[in-house]
Amino acid sequence: MPARRSPALRASLTTLTALLALAALLVAQRSDPASLRLSATTTNRVTPGDFRGYGFDQCSAPSQAAMDTWMRTSPFLAVGIYISGNSRACRSQPNLTPGWVSAQLAAGWKLLPITLGPQAACNPRYPRYSKSIDPTINPSTTSSYAAARTQGRAEAAKTADAATALGITKGSTLWYDLESFDTSRTACRESALSFLSDYTRVLHQRGYVSGVYSSAGSGIAMLDQVRAERPTAYTLPDAIWLARWDDQANTSTTYIPDTGWNPGRRVKQYQGGHNETWGRVTINIDRDFLDLGRGAYAAPDRPCAAVRVNFTTYPALTTANASSYPLQVKALQCLLHVAGYYAGQLNGTYNNATIAGVQHWAADHGVALVADGRTSRSVWVALLAAGSHPILKTGSAGSDVRRLQRALDAAVPGANVRVTGIYDAATSSAMHTYQSVVGLPHTANLTDGTWTRLMRGQW
Repeated sequence: MPARRSPALRASLTTLTALLALAALLVAQRSDPASLRLSATTTNRVTPGDFRGYGFDQCSAPSQAAMDTWMRTSPFLAVGIYISGNSRACRSQPNLTPGWVSAQLAAGWKLLPITLGPQAACNPRYPRYSKSIDPTINPSTTSSYAAARTQGRAEAAKTADAATALGITKGSTLWYDLESFDTSRTACRESALSFLSDYTRVLHQRGYVSGVYSSAGSGIAMLDQVRAERPTAYTLPDAIWLARWDDQANTSTTYIPDTGWNPGRRVKQYQGGHNETWGRVTINIDRDFLDLGRGAYAAPDRPCAAVRVNFTTYPALTTANASSYPLQVKALQCLLHVAGYYAGQLNGTYNNATIAGVQHWAADHGVALVADGRTSRSVWVALLAAGSHPILKTGSAGSDVRRLQRALDAAVPGANVRVTGIYDAATSSAMHTYQSVVGLPHTANLTDGTWTRLMRGQW
């Protein structure tokens, strides 16, 4: 373990690293302006990935300011965006750029990229513009709906190109919007199925996951009937996004049984177009609930291999009582080790090196410390919470949620929050209790103010 660095030295190194990185980027931009834009998208994560929680969709991608405000104040973590398709109403997307996509993914948003291209031949609302601009799906039965299949392949290639250009990573789910139509009309139904089948085939070839959005009683019921009765007739989408405006935030509907596209392959649009205001920013949206992949999932997280760091209480430690808490001492040593303030063995012994590590860490982080080598509750709270300040809300999962849950267990006696890495109702309740104790207003989402109090060790 490297020796502890002074705050001044660490600050100097951080500044030097940042300047070197900035210089490299400026050189790259000067020689090839496109290289800097590309760098913003090369590390984008797969979207939406594993997620169970709330989302919204709106025709035009909102501004960055609106997205930032809604991340802080709204319950949503997912957003549907129309990236392709000549039949979409919002063909002009001034905000939708590779930089916008990268910024939302970096902020924690789950993106649902949508295409609204050719629609069913018997849908009276299409073409929206003209047959030359947005033709409908060809219902010709010739050669097993060959014309519709050709259209599906072309639309999938166009969608994949649009996704790639925006920096949407392979492995992400791309959604086709097939609006409601009369599925009892054979040629109209089978041509739509043929279109979607080859659309899905090409998306798979291009490395993307295929999803279909449609009315629960129309396109979704049609797809599920094929799944149940003719599973080999067509290549079916990997996931469904059903529109059923019943105001129920779940993924269920009476139109199809729960056996279809479960577990983890459903989204439900449960409320239609309406205005919502969060943080004084109003957007006209549809509300969605997502249950995709492994849902609310947090990968295993142990900072120091086999060392246990999750406890319902974190006792104040002194040289007199520490021998009664060897597991907590070992956890303390682990946390100090990860932070760079302890290089000794993780042996559960409250030795001089451990005490020195606590003192140095507390001094560097502005946490009040008792001079006799005591590891107070304040130190525990601050050390457990230490890190970045991400916004957390329903649907958040991962190591940041675990940091919060551990810190709340240390700060709120009797909280007994299970450290699952999933932001659940118990975590939210404990956070509200903590906010009350330290004089903060209750908020639905965890933001900077609460993180700051935790990292100062307040309790």
